[in-house]
Amino acid sequence: MVETRRSHKKKEQDSIMSADDNHKSTDRMENEMVSPLPPPPSQLSETSNGNDADLIKKNKVEGSNGTNNHVVSSQDEKGKEDMTGHDDTTSNFVETPILTTVSLILIALISYFTYPDSLQPVGRPTLNHVWYFGWISALSTGLGVLPLIFSPRLDTWWVGVTNAIAAGMMMAASYSLVMEGITFTEKEDSSSISPLLRTAIGSCLGLLFILSTKSFLEKHEELKVAGLAGADARKVLLIIFVMTLHSFSEGIGIGVSFGGSNGSELGVFISASLAIHNVPEGLAVAIVLLPRKISKLTAALWCIVTSLPQPLMAVPAFLFVHAFIPFLPVGLGFAGGAMAWVALFELLMEAIEDTNVLTTGLFSSISLGVMLKMQDMIDQGSRH
Repeated sequence: MVETRRSHKKKEQDSIMSADDNHKSTDRMENEMVSPLPPPPSQLSETSNGNDADLIKKNKVEGSNGTNNHVVSSQDEKGKEDMTGHDDTTSNFVETPILTTVSLILIALISYFTYPDSLQPVGRPTLNHVWYFGWISALSTGLGVLPLIFSPRLDTWWVGVTNAIAAGMMMAASYSLVMEGITFTEKEDSSSISPLLRTAIGSCLGLLFILSTKSFLEKHEELKVAGLAGADARKVLLIIFVMTLHSFSEGIGIGVSFGGSNGSELGVFISASLAIHNVPEGLAVAIVLLPRKISKLTAALWCIVTSLPQPLMAVPAFLFVHAFIPFLPVGLGFAGGAMAWVALFELLMEAIEDTNVLTTGLFSSISLGVMLKMQDMIDQGSRH
């Protein structure tokens, strides 16, 4: 009896659940069969415009994200280059241009084929001797790179220190040139103008020349030298111009020294003294060039270029010694004035910016003192 009631009750529950399922299925079918009415045209336009605006906004956001991702990716790649040391701007290795290699080969050929029969002149020196001793003096300027050949890449502070050292060397050279012009005494000097006045005129001309050159370079920023452009190229050109001008007077000095009665001995000694003197001058040029990513061989070549007027001016000075002697104080003052301006207003100012006044003053004073002492030793040797 109890089992019959339970069986009957279970059948009723099953029938109720089946009816509910049928009712839900019928409602779902009716909803699918009924399609909604289309929205009005104005509402459709507003909806379309809203969707388009949302789409444009989404594209802008995606584009911005893409740009940011590209920037981040570029920064990541740059960071990887800095970590691995493969970035060209931070690499210690600087490739030597082909033109530099060709020029050095040409220098070697000139040195071989212009070598005189005997290096020491016997009797009156020949033009070949005058040229070759001036040539050796010029080549010695390239040795100024040697102290820096194993130096690591310099940071900003060390670049300032090297500029201070170069400024001290150039101030010492400028002082020596001006003093040599003021105290110039030569038996064959036929000028009625005092050496002091001639040296002062030359110094003023040197200052005017370097200022006009600087103004010209600033107006032509597209100029390039040794792969450099802009401010670096202008500064390098100023240094090269000044050191080259300074070599003109030294070349005249070599030629005049060979032209006297004791030319065979005096000319050789003066040339050797200038060759020794040219090494620290080459160092002054090199420490300006090397921090600006110029290869060591290229820097050595530029050092030699600044002294090329020595052999080029030695030959005509030897041939026309009487004509060149009166103008020697003017040339000495010209080179001294130009060199002093570059040392004081270019190299020292840049050194102070990269370091400070105390550091610049210390290193420039030390290099000034050492250079003056070396020049004094050379002068004393030439008198004995």
